[in-house]
Amino acid sequence: QVQVVESGGGLVLAGGSLRLSCAASGSIYTANTMDWFRQAPGKQRELVARINRDGSTNYADSVKVRFTISRGNAKNTVYLQMNSLKPEDTAVYYCHAIFVAQIGDYWGQGTQVTVSS
Repeated sequence: QVQVVESGGGLVLAGGSLRLSCAASGSIYTANTMDWFRQAPGKQRELVARINRDGSTNYADSVKVRFTISRGNAKNTVYLQMNSLKPEDTAVYYCHAIFVAQIGDYWGQGTQVTVSS
């Protein structure tokens, strides 16, 4: 069974930085895609950043330039470097790992990011 665990959330002042980490363990396979989503109170969960197995990335327009997603050296690890944080970035951030169809996709439990003005 694959387990996805995030870490690195916290409270930061506007303009500050945080680095989120995610590790998906329990599979011998490499995830095809790893994503970061976020969900603010009263809002739908939204895709923040995605990194594919070939290293290509995608970002939500609201975080382009400020956030960077990268894969770690360990299998199925991913990071989200968040700079120039804004109060509107406040949300629970979730890591999502997508494997081949036979394995499926998995979510972490989320980590809270709070940006105060």
